[in-house]
Amino acid sequence: MVVEISCEEVWREISDYLEGVTSTELRGRMEEHFKGCKHCTAVLDGTRNVVQLVGDATAFELPAGFSNKLYQKLNHKLSKGRS
Repeated sequence: MVVEISCEEVWREISDYLEGVTSTELRGRMEEHFKGCKHCTAVLDGTRNVVQLVGDATAFELPAGFSNKLYQKLNHKLSKGRS
């Protein structure tokens, strides 16, 4: 039996999931969550696409401060979801 996982927990762990560094148990919980949650599946696909684009140095150069702004928005969204 797989213990359910919240969307917020999935979002916190999504980069580790993509890098393959989550525990087997957490990976299984996330995969079960993706089967039933279209929103988190979209977040997974979008994150995967961003990682591929950013990893390809020939694709484009990100503007200065982009990473900080992105992290601020993500942290704001996550903290808002915990309220």
